[in-house]
Amino acid sequence: MAGLDLTIPHLKLNHGNSTGMPMLGYGTGTAWYKTGEESKTDQAVIDSVKIAIQLGYTHLDGAEMYKTESELGTAIKESGAAREKLFVTTKVDKPNMHDIEGALKTSLKKLQLDYVDLYLIHQPFFTESEADLQKTWATMEAIQQSGLAKSIGVSNYLPAHLNAILKTAKIVPACNQIEFHPYLQRTELLALHKQHGIATAAFGPLTAGTKAKPGPVDDYVSRLVKKYAVSENEIYLRWCIDQDIVPITTSSKEQRLSDYLRAATFKLTPAEIKEINRLGQQKHFRGFWQKYFGENDRT
Repeated sequence: MAGLDLTIPHLKLNHGNSTGMPMLGYGTGTAWYKTGEESKTDQAVIDSVKIAIQLGYTHLDGAEMYKTESELGTAIKESGAAREKLFVTTKVDKPNMHDIEGALKTSLKKLQLDYVDLYLIHQPFFTESEADLQKTWATMEAIQQSGLAKSIGVSNYLPAHLNAILKTAKIVPACNQIEFHPYLQRTELLALHKQHGIATAAFGPLTAGTKAKPGPVDDYVSRLVKKYAVSENEIYLRWCIDQDIVPITTSSKEQRLSDYLRAATFKLTPAEIKEINRLGQQKHFRGFWQKYFGENDRT
């Protein structure tokens, strides 16, 4: 397919996929999240994923929670893209923690795939028990060994959740996908990721420019927009990539998806990254999972 040769950097994972994780992902949640019946096909999702693949996105992020796995699978099949060129993620959620293997097999059927490149536990808030967290992770390890998922990881895990499973883990999570942007920098969590070789993927990476305006980073980012001749969204995506964090973004607009790929064509300087970090720490904003956190909780 046209565009698949675009050079998006890859982040090496601590196990599984030998080529690593493409450092710019196309997500099928957020705007595509179905609130109604999953069985009702959303053609717009199929069309947008196909466009993303044609443009050069190879990292495709799904979840059973989004109710769009069938559309993602159809788009992959209709795109004609070679399976080995794609990095496909999906996630198991709270209702299926009792049968994770069954949940994955159901997801694979919807995705029309034999395996996923990365399988994540979508959130840790299904239990307050450390033993439950450890037992669930042991199930994930068995799934990885079976070959149904090349790599396994978690999403929305906090330091306490990660420390619990690391006590008994035979396989360290390859990734923790979290909300991350200049106004939610998760410094303690990222330090723990780095200590254990856990990759960080970011959902909501454009929040500072979409949901959290006005804010202290606005003027500085505007100056960088002029310097690099890109949009502020590409600045926020590159800010992630330059910190070895994999941003997951989405859009239904082809031009916007094409523009986002410009994040792979330039680099911010260390001083620019440091300044965005400094300014971002002056404001706190959390766009997702707020009910599990206090108003000023930055974990």
